[in-house]
Amino acid sequence: MKYEKGLHEVADGVFAYLQPDGGWGWSNAGLVVGDEDSLLVDTLFDLKLTAEMLETMAPHTAPRPIRTLVNTHANGDHCFGNQLVTGAEIIASSATAVEMSELPPSRLARMMEVDLGETTNAYLQEAFGAFTFTGIDPPRTTRTFSGHLTLDAPGRPGELIEVGPAHTAGDALVHLPAAGVIFTGDILFIGGTPIVWAGPVQNWVDACRRIIELDCPVIVPGHGPLTDAAGVQAVADYLTYVTAEATARFQAGMRAEEAARDIELGPFANWLDWERIVINVDSIYRELDPTHPRPDVMDLFRQMAELKQHK
Repeated sequence: MKYEKGLHEVADGVFAYLQPDGGWGWSNAGLVVGDEDSLLVDTLFDLKLTAEMLETMAPHTAPRPIRTLVNTHANGDHCFGNQLVTGAEIIASSATAVEMSELPPSRLARMMEVDLGETTNAYLQEAFGAFTFTGIDPPRTTRTFSGHLTLDAPGRPGELIEVGPAHTAGDALVHLPAAGVIFTGDILFIGGTPIVWAGPVQNWVDACRRIIELDCPVIVPGHGPLTDAAGVQAVADYLTYVTAEATARFQAGMRAEEAARDIELGPFANWLDWERIVINVDSIYRELDPTHPRPDVMDLFRQMAELKQHK
């Protein structure tokens, strides 16, 4: 299947909505159509993109409306369009529900307006300038779970499997065993660099192993094209490599920012958004030293912008 924008049927009545190139904000979503109603996996980063997606899905959802919306995690590119899915039960892990309230769209809107210097502002514009963060008022999650939840909608066997904290505090997989499909949210970035907002990294590596063990023919990542077990293993390999490299520099007394600049990414150097190494190293340092202060997110974007410009 070509990696093209739009709705792609990946199993009978199961669709992936893909958004190339899979970089900052360009996330994927999913649709599961039953006999009487439908389930949506994630919305998109703003209202315009979500409305376009829902219009594309309308031939399937007009006769079988979306009654259930699952958010795989709390990042805005997977939930900021929730308000357009009216009348649906919104399901997320308990940790995701809490994190959603801590990451409002207004925070991103403000970040885009602050003068952070020419280099950082240009980087933010490149990453997020295509999106509109005004007018977004995500509704509250209406059902939460921890660990595991059996899905009873839309008349298909399915389960939600909490694997966070990893990428975020409460990442969850949406597994449809009968269809042979799994939606992974941002546990998988394919062709792009994973970003460790929460950690611990080992949880993420374990989540990758769990996905491989489920042995689904169709794996829909949070960003990037459809993948297979080799693609999942590549994500785990990146995380393992960066952890080892960062740990060695931590033990040598390097500062996190210095370590991020020093690490050679080797086979992962051509992955999209490689400069996320800044955030990943800092997260690993916090695992190694709980007293290591969490930098302001603005400073992390400054570091990424400068790294990308000069390396």
